[in-house]
This record gives sequence, C-alpha cells and structure tokens, in this order.
Amino acid sequence: ADGVTGATGADGVTGATGADGVTGAPGATGATGATGADGVIGATGVTGATGATGVTGATGATGATGATGADGVIGATGVTGATGVTGATGATGADGVIGATGATGATGADGVIGATGATGATGATGATGATGATGATGATGVSVTANTAFAANTSGATVLVILGGTSIPLPDSIILPPAITVNGANTIFTVNTAGIYRISYNINTTAALLASSRLLINGIANTASTIAPVVSTSNFTNEILVSLSAGTTVTLQLFGLVAAAVLLPGSEGASLMIMQLS
Repeated sequence: ADGVTGATGADGVTGATGADGVTGAPGATGATGATGADGVIGATGVTGATGATGVTGATGATGATGATGADGVIGATGVTGATGVTGATGATGADGVIGATGATGATGADGVIGATGATGATGATGATGATGATGATGATGVSVTANTAFAANTSGATVLVILGGTSIPLPDSIILPPAITVNGANTIFTVNTAGIYRISYNINTTAALLASSRLLINGIANTASTIAPVVSTSNFTNEILVSLSAGTTVTLQLFGLVAAAVLLPGSEGASLMIMQLS
C-alpha cells in the first residue's frame, strides 16, 4: 500500500536573474522598393438627391445613475529589471555621389555703350614766360672748302699728245690757297692738307680727236677720272671724289693718240678745280 505523502518542503530561494544578453547590431535596412505608379482617379460620381429630413422623435427620459463601485486594491509594484546593454551604433552609410555641375549659362550680350560726354571747355592759355638770355656765340668753324684751287688754260695752246700721255699746262686764272701749290710748268698741283677732295676738269679742243683724258694722282692714272671715247670728240669733262693724303700730286693729261691737240682760244680750253670737302 502507498505510504502517506509527506508535507511539501519549503520553496527554495529564487536564483538571481541572469544578465540580459547582448543585443545584436541592427541588420542593414533593405532598399526601399520602387513606388508604384498612382492609380487613375476615377471620375466623381453624381451626387444623389438629398432625401427629406425625417421628423425628430421625442427625447427619451434620462435613466438613473448607477452606484459607483468600490475601488479595487492596487497591486504591488513589480521590481524594475536591469537596463539592457545599449547596442552598438550602426555604421554610417557612404555619402552619395555628387552630381555633375551643370553647364555654365551663355554670357549675356554687352550693353550698349553710352554716348561720350561733351568735351569740357579749354582752359585759358597761361602767360608766356620771359625769353631767356641769348647764349654766347660759338667759335667760328673752319671752312674746309676755303681750301680750293682753280687753274685754266685760255690761250689756245697746242698740246703735243703722245700715247703714254701729255700733261696739260694751266697757267691762266690760277687761284691757289696756301695748302695747294703748283710747279713752275703749271702742270703738277700738290695738295698739302689731307682730306676728302672733289676734283673736276674740262678739256675743249678746236677739232674732234680720238684721244682720252685722265687725272694722275701721285703719277698713277686714276681710273674713275678717265674718259676713253669710242668716237672722236672735242670735249672731255669729268669729276671724282677722292681721299688725299698730305703731299699728294694731281696732274691733268691727254693720252692714247699721237697728235697735236689745239685747245680753244679765248675761252676755257682746259681747266682743273681741286676742292677740299672734309
């Protein structure tokens, strides 16, 4: 036979409540689905005619207020549970891509330039200042052209020309500065001052000759001064510019023919001019 059941033992002490578990990080929020297109709004139906208002019924009698029941016993406040551990903050989402900068709008047209204002009146001219004193006169410069010689033959002389050349005497109308001299035969002129000289000559004969004319500089024929015609002529005219050193000699000649050349009488049968330019 079953034995007698013993009395129930006292309840054991309730064990301590375990700590709340760590709350996991919230899962990533799923992408929001595309919003569906709005449905077409149906046409508003025709409003029906308002029915006739019914007769208002009589107000019923107010019932008696029931007795207020007794307040129930307030239960004991339960023990407040420990605050759970705060979950880790979710990672911040990456920034969205920055949209491209819009194109710069076209520059507006320039405005119309305003009209130029009127020119102001010219101010009065100031009084003229007093004239300054005249400076002292500078020393008179040396005139190199004063060193000029001229000689001619106006007597109608006969010149016996040979192939190698015959010097023409120029004894008439002689003008000689101190820096230019001539020999006793009036055929060789000596320039005693160095410089640039213009030398010109003329020979006029009574008959045309197939002769040539030239200047000798220090006894050497000067090509630029030479006239060698291809047909007979009675006039020989030329001039040159030449640099001469002090002591240079100048002579006028006819050459290239064996003949007697008769210079024009009573006029410029032959002449020579030597002029210093610098």
